[in-house]
Amino acid sequence: MSPRKKRHAKAGKSKKKPLLWTLAIILLLIIGGAIYYFAEIYNQMDNLHKTGEDSPFAALPSPSADVIQPPKWEGTEPVNILLMGVDARGVKKGEVPRSDTMLVASLDPVKKKFYVFSILRDTYVPIPKHGKERINTAITHGPNTAMQTVSDLLGIPIQYYIYTDFQGFIKLVDAVGGIDYDVEKDMVYKTKADGPEYDIDLKKGFQHLDGSMALQYVRFRHDATSDFTRTERQRGFLKAVADKVISTTSIIKLPNILSQVTPYIDTNLDVNDMWKLATVGYDSSMGGSVQIPPMELLTEEKTSGGSAVIGISSEDKLKQFIQDTLTGPEPSPSPSASPGSSPSASAGSK
Repeated sequence: MSPRKKRHAKAGKSKKKPLLWTLAIILLLIIGGAIYYFAEIYNQMDNLHKTGEDSPFAALPSPSADVIQPPKWEGTEPVNILLMGVDARGVKKGEVPRSDTMLVASLDPVKKKFYVFSILRDTYVPIPKHGKERINTAITHGPNTAMQTVSDLLGIPIQYYIYTDFQGFIKLVDAVGGIDYDVEKDMVYKTKADGPEYDIDLKKGFQHLDGSMALQYVRFRHDATSDFTRTERQRGFLKAVADKVISTTSIIKLPNILSQVTPYIDTNLDVNDMWKLATVGYDSSMGGSVQIPPMELLTEEKTSGGSAVIGISSEDKLKQFIQDTLTGPEPSPSPSASPGSSPSASAGSK
């Protein structure tokens, strides 16, 4: 080889070395960033389950042996998660407030569909070892009692629970950057008892809702249809929040989102279960969203104290309704839009 060719070959090799070093450094930075990212997510998810004095149920007696422990989810069969939002205003330290909102999210990993059942909080049901009472009192006896109560009502196993309060909801909405949403009507409710921070004052129309405004929207129930359309509104808004959480932008910010909401959430999900759920849930679509009990099975009952509550005309028909919802074909889109999607939707919250 001529001296000239040798010089060119040597120069070519010397140019490749900086390029290779640059690529190696970039690759290491990416790997390091990914490790940090997932380590942060893991740590935050691991902190969601509270134990000892950090648990919101620390003051309650140990779970009764008569209350069945929830079955373990293996990752292939349908999984059902009880979501409870509570109003902790005025509650003394150690007390567990009644649930203001109760929903069951049912995820089918085979069909890649999820279903949401919102339970009317005044539904009058047997609570294991505590007689018959409104279903929103079940959580005051601990999460296992609440899960068993809902499982008995719906006829499906409840494997997990997620528990949060108003502040957790506000933090979540703020952490994802708020939600653009169509408020279907003017919503106004003010009371001296709750204090001005819990006043509701929203105007009709498409707008950006931060956490505090979003809480006003899902709490409102001061109209003719009260809790009935409130649960419909909650299902619609929570779907919008879920869509925002799984958006590309929010996934990038997931460690920060989790750090904002972790102090306000308790769950019996472990990190492995969360990863499995996240993997299945990300590829799943909405299969149905309904109120429990459905209108056709509603009756009016009285408590032992004479207060009006919601009864169920047939427990067997309710369980069959749940199965039909989970196994039947997807419902056709309704010509009338749900709350949040158009100005013509109906309304109701606290």
